[in-house]
Amino acid sequence: MTTYDLPDELQVKADGPIRVITLNRPEQLNATNHALHAGLAALFPQLDADEEARVAVLTGAGRAFSAGGDFTYIDELSRDAALRHTTLAHGRQIVTGMVRCRVPIIAAVNGPAVGLGCSLVALSDIVFMAESAHLADPHVLVGLVAADGGPVVWPLLTSLQLAKEYALTGDRIPARRAAEIGLANHVCPDEDVLDQAMDFARRIARLPQGAVEDTKRIVNIQLERAVLASLDYALAAEDRSFTTPELRANLDNLLNPEKKRAE
Repeated sequence: MTTYDLPDELQVKADGPIRVITLNRPEQLNATNHALHAGLAALFPQLDADEEARVAVLTGAGRAFSAGGDFTYIDELSRDAALRHTTLAHGRQIVTGMVRCRVPIIAAVNGPAVGLGCSLVALSDIVFMAESAHLADPHVLVGLVAADGGPVVWPLLTSLQLAKEYALTGDRIPARRAAEIGLANHVCPDEDVLDQAMDFARRIARLPQGAVEDTKRIVNIQLERAVLASLDYALAAEDRSFTTPELRANLDNLLNPEKKRAE
């Protein structure tokens, strides 16, 4: 297998022509910190260049797919403009990297997929969800603009009305509901989600490689056009939202719950 240059927070293992990609911060429910976010930005060009890779399965270590952004990291981003601009550039690379990657990406959603985790699911090609898993994009609830995946591509996956409802409210989307509205392909017993995703990956890996990759590309041309039409505006809007008083107040409450109770 091609050697991947990635942080410990992101693991890639080979199973023949399948690459099993694991978000690896289990004690933090795979919440995104700078290392994981930068690793995801670097991952997809490396996956694309891995000549032996035919299909990838993306999952989370432990009991979550990803709990979204680590609040300490979000706090750092709100205070450090240079770090924020780097991170937003990485966000763009994650979105475009997944959309353009020649390798089909299968999400095995083994637990909650929130924020960026929800975006990774939305940008995957095929989605298997555990029965107890859910999707949610709570950017707006915290005071941020959602720019890096979910609301950018949801209008192509489900109706505009549903995309707006879930993007604005941050409401949880249970696995069965996600499948009903087009945000997941299959719902599985919790203990079977990775196995079923791997079985499907093996099925794809046995198909003619060129036909698979070119067919994915044909379908994703529509997705890429939609993403590029809105992504730069979305990222600029998210950048602005990091400096709002609403976000500052919400972060202070989330990071200092004892102070809030005392008041």
